[in-house]
Amino acid sequence: MSLGDKAKDATQKIVGKVEEAVGKHTDDAELKHQGQKDQAMGEARLETEKAKDKLDGH
Repeated sequence: MSLGDKAKDATQKIVGKVEEAVGKHTDDAELKHQGQKDQAMGEARLETEKAKDKLDGH
């Protein structure tokens, strides 16, 4: 996994946390849900890439 991919996935998690926080603060359930979804997607991608790296011996 390239450093750029890791940064992109981590950024997606951070953006998701911000969206969730803003959604909670503004009572915007859709934004809150989108933030939670983005966090889960970013985490899943990171975990997938970590598993690939282990298989490749990195």
